[in-house]
Amino acid sequence: MNNQTISSSPTSANGDSVFANIARGPEDPILGVTVAYNKDQSPIKLNLGVGAYRTEEGKPLVLDVVRRAEQLIVNDRSRVKEYLPITGLSDFNKLSAKLIFGSDSPAIQENRVTTVQCLSGTGSLRVGAEFLARHYHQRTIYIPQPTWGNHPKVFAIAGLAVKYYRYYEPTTRGLDFQGLLEDLSSAPSGAIVLLHACAHNPTGVDPTLEQWEQIRQLMRSRGLLPFFDSAYQGFASGSLDKDAEPVRLFVADGGECFAAQSYAKNMGLYGERVGALSIVCKSADVASRVESQLKLVIRPMYSNPPIHGASIVATILKDRNMYSEWTVELKAMADRIISMRQQLYDALGARGTPGDWSHIIKQIGMFTFTGLNTEQVSFMTKEFHIYMTSDGRISMAGLSSRTVPHLADAIHAAVTRGA
Repeated sequence: MNNQTISSSPTSANGDSVFANIARGPEDPILGVTVAYNKDQSPIKLNLGVGAYRTEEGKPLVLDVVRRAEQLIVNDRSRVKEYLPITGLSDFNKLSAKLIFGSDSPAIQENRVTTVQCLSGTGSLRVGAEFLARHYHQRTIYIPQPTWGNHPKVFAIAGLAVKYYRYYEPTTRGLDFQGLLEDLSSAPSGAIVLLHACAHNPTGVDPTLEQWEQIRQLMRSRGLLPFFDSAYQGFASGSLDKDAEPVRLFVADGGECFAAQSYAKNMGLYGERVGALSIVCKSADVASRVESQLKLVIRPMYSNPPIHGASIVATILKDRNMYSEWTVELKAMADRIISMRQQLYDALGARGTPGDWSHIIKQIGMFTFTGLNTEQVSFMTKEFHIYMTSDGRISMAGLSSRTVPHLADAIHAAVTRGA
C-alpha cells in the first residue's frame, strides 16, 4: 500500500465547486405549475395543470381492478423479483400489442410486430427515437403544432431534427386540417410523422375517422413513417376499440408504423411507469432483426424494465372478468371528464361569458385548450388561485362539480376584464 494522500472530491483552483458555473435550469412548464400551486396557501386554490385523473372529491384514484390485481400478485408466493429480459415481460408485450392493434390483427398473426416494454409513454418514445436515429435513413420528425411539451425534447435529444406541421386553428379552436395536409405534402419523402392516436394533448382536438383516412393515404403516398403516441386509449371516448381506430387504419394497409403506449392514464398507473413500444414491420424476419437492435438501444440505457407495473397490466388483460371490470372503471373515468366539459360549458353560458365556448364540449380527452391567453391565465392565478399552463390548457380531470363554478367565475372575469 502506498502512502500517497488520497485527495477529496475535485475542486477548482480557488476552492469552488467544479460545477460552480452551472446555470440554474428552468422549471418544467407543466410540472412547475404544481410547484407554484403547492406554495399557495389559499383554501380555494385549484390545480388544473398536470394531466392526472382526480375523483369528484379531488383525490387521486387507484382503480379497484388494479388493487385486485396487486393483491393476486402479492399473494402468489411463486412470484420472484428476478430481472426481466431486456425486452420486458413477455405476456405484457403480447397483450399490449393486441390491445392497440386488435386481437385479430393480421400483423400480429403474421409475427410482423415487435413489442418491447418501456418506461411509460415517454420511455417508449425515447427508445423509438434512439432506434430511428441509429437505423433509419431519414433523420427528420414532424410533430404537431402545438404538441405535448416533452415531445420536441425527447426527439431532439435522441438526435432527430424536429420540425412542425400545422394542427390547431386558434380562430375556430379546432383542427387546421388543410394546413396539416399541406405541411405533410411538402415533407421530404420518408420523414417520420408523430401522430397523437386520440385525445390530442394539449388541444383535445382530434381528426374525424374520414380525415384520418385522408391523412393515411397522403402519408403512404409520400412514404412518410407514422409514429403514434397512444397515451389515452379508452380514456378519451370510453371505448378502447374506438380510441385505437386511427392506429388500426394504418396497420390494416400492411405498411410499417411505430406505436408508443402508456398505461398511466387508462389504468391510473402513473408512478409505475408502464408502457410499450411496438413496431409493425413488413415481415417477421424484419421484425426479429428490429427487436435485436431495440435490445441494443435498451441495454445501455436502463438494462431492463421494472416488473411490478407490467405484472399488474398483464394480470388484468389476460383475465376476462378483470378486463371487463377495467373497461367499466375506464368508461366511468371518461364519462366523468365528459360531464365536466358539459358542466363548464353550461356554467359559462349561464354567466353570459362573451365568446363561443362550444369547443369545450367538442374537444375530447383529459385536456381542454381554452383559448385563454397568457395574460388572462396569470390574472386567474393571481386573483382566483387557479393554476394551469400559460398556453391556457386545463386538465378537465382536475375539475369537480364543486369547483366548476369557481373556474367559470374566473374565466368570466378574465374575459370581461377591461371590456
